[in-house]
Formats: sequence, structure tokens, C-alpha cells
Amino acid sequence: MPIWRNRPFLILFCTSTLLACGSKVYELALPLILYDMTQSAIAMTTMKSIEFLPNLLLAMFIGVWVDRFSKKRWSQWMVFGQMVLLFSLYALSAAGHAQVIHYYIAGFFLMAFNYGFQNARVSMIKQVVPTPLLTAANARFSFMSTFIEIMGPAITGFILLLSSLYSGLLITGVAYMLAFIAISFLEKADPPAAQKAGFWQELKAGWAELLSNKPLWHITLLVIFLNATSGMYDAMIIFFAKDHLRLDTSTLGLVLSVAGLGGLIGSSIVAPLRRRFPLGKMMGVTILSLGFSSLLMVFANSTWLLCLSLFLTGLIATIENVCIWTFRQETTPAHLIGRISGITGSIFKLGIVFSIFGSGFMTVSIGPWAVFLVAALGNMLIFLVYRKLSLWRLA
Repeated sequence: MPIWRNRPFLILFCTSTLLACGSKVYELALPLILYDMTQSAIAMTTMKSIEFLPNLLLAMFIGVWVDRFSKKRWSQWMVFGQMVLLFSLYALSAAGHAQVIHYYIAGFFLMAFNYGFQNARVSMIKQVVPTPLLTAANARFSFMSTFIEIMGPAITGFILLLSSLYSGLLITGVAYMLAFIAISFLEKADPPAAQKAGFWQELKAGWAELLSNKPLWHITLLVIFLNATSGMYDAMIIFFAKDHLRLDTSTLGLVLSVAGLGGLIGSSIVAPLRRRFPLGKMMGVTILSLGFSSLLMVFANSTWLLCLSLFLTGLIATIENVCIWTFRQETTPAHLIGRISGITGSIFKLGIVFSIFGSGFMTVSIGPWAVFLVAALGNMLIFLVYRKLSLWRLA
């Protein structure tokens, strides 16, 4: 059965599209509002840092709660919480009573609630989509999110055209209200009820399941380093384009959209590739190919080579991510999927902060080319470990 004929999937996809558009608006609007209030770049970067914290600090605990409750009801509460926050923040801003601390608090909880919904969505997809269609389902979500990322500059322009920046919060709140209504049409998507143990016992059970699933555990550990090399690449690409290639802001926006184009193509071809090639070999090739993409930047002396590297990175990273998400869903029992998604989600992020921080010092000391070279060599080492762990043989 084609994935689009699956009614629960269609409802989830439409709901996620509304939420993705809305979250992109407030992710762009909040830093702009803060800068307008304070004229401080530090306030903007602090906002982005706060938005990153819920995923790192709360993801594994959110996973336990997702497994304990109805996924549909949980999702509704997560969306409702964001809707209330957005309307409240808009009301405060319109009345002239909003302060910087209000935006920091709202940003933290908006991202926490957003992750809570995303975790539940992963669990619901596991329940409502047949296993052979999981790759196609994840690819559709990846295509949608990548497309919205590409539209980021256009959304920013739209926000700047509004009579007031905080009007974007009202528009987002309305989008979330529509998403809340859409979720009500979703049938319950929960595994058979099991007797609940204590919170910590259930978290321990999630860890036990992950550790017993050796291939998934090994992939999770490798993703720490894959995300680290990816973070180094992402952190330096804009600096390299501005400082070395001397691209102006408008040209840079067009160049960066090339990565989004690669992501769209990657999400379109990953399902056919999965039907033709074993997952283990696909993931191995993506690890090695991302290393090659980073290596291109070591020798990049033109915008065209930069575009090629960005296109390949967007294409390959999308295929790799969809493969990882699908393997996690396929090999995890339904009643544990929330916990496994939460635990692995937290672990995935462990190396990013350190790699980005270190890449800054490396750039100052040696140059950005050294960052790209380390990222390339890192991916090649990860590939060797991947082969050593026999993950290449995964079906």
C-alpha cells in the first residue's frame, strides 16, 4: 500500500508540516525580537543556546514519559503547551510587558515541548506504518523538514515585513492551534498496555534494551563522532565562505541553499536505494562519502567547489540520517521506542558542543582548512571502526 494511503501517516505528516513551519517562524523570530529589544548579539546567541538545552538535558527523560502515556494525548499536550506559550508571549509583547527573561524561559519550554512531540511522532510512526514502509515514511518527513529549512530566508523576509516582529508569534500560535485540531483526528497509536514500573526502572529498562541491541548501541556511539565531524564542518562553512571566498550575504544565502537541494534529492532517493542495497553498506558508504565531502573543502578555492561540497553533504547526510532513524525504529520494540529515541537522541549530541568549540581555536591557530581536514580524517577513521564492528553486514 502506498504510504500516502495510510491515513494515520497522512495526519501525522500534515500535523508535522504545520508544526515545522510554525517552529521555523518562532526560531527565527525570537532572536530577531531579542536583538530588536537589546541590540545585543550576545542576547541572540544566548537564545539559540537555551533552545539547544532541552534536547541535551531532557531527551532521555522525555522518552520515558512518552512510553508511559498515550502517544496521541501526549502529542496534544505538547502542541497545546507550545500554543499557550506563543499566545502568552504575544500578549505580553503586544502589551509592552515582555522582558528578555520571558523570551529565554519561553524558548526553553518551546523546544522542550517540541522535542516531546517529535519523540512521540517517532513512536507513532513505528505503530501506524508497516515495517517495509518505514524508510519511505522517514524520507517523506526528511523531505518536508529540508524544504522548510530551504525556505528559511524567505520566512525571515516575511517576518521582517510584518508590522511588528512579535506578530510572528501570533501566526505561529494559530498554526499550532490547527495542528492541535488535526491531531484529534488521529486514532490511538499505542502498543498493548503494560504494567507500569517506577520511572527510574523504566529508564533503566530503556538502557538495558539499547545495550542489548549491539548494532544500535555501536551505531549510537559512532554517531557521537559523526555529529562531531559534522558540527566542525557546519561551524566553519559560513566563516570560510565569508572570510576566504569573500561572499556577500545574498550570495551566501543562495550557496547554502545548495545543501538543501542535496537534502531534497537525498530524501527522494533513499527509499529506492534501501530496497536495492543493504542498510549496512548504505550507511558505510555515507560515512566515507561525507569524509570526501569535507576533504573537498581543504582544497576549495572557488564558489563552485564550495557548492559541490555543500550539495554532496546535504545529499549524503540526509540518506545517512534516514537510515539511522529507520534502523532504530525497525530494531526497537514498540513499547520502548520512546525511551530508545530519547536516550539515543541525548547521546547523539554529546560531541557537537566540544567539536564546535574546538574548531574555533583550530581556525585561529592554523586555519579553517585544518578543521575540514580533521573532519575528513575523522570520518575515515569512523568508517574503519564501522567496518571493524561488522556493521557493514547489516541487512
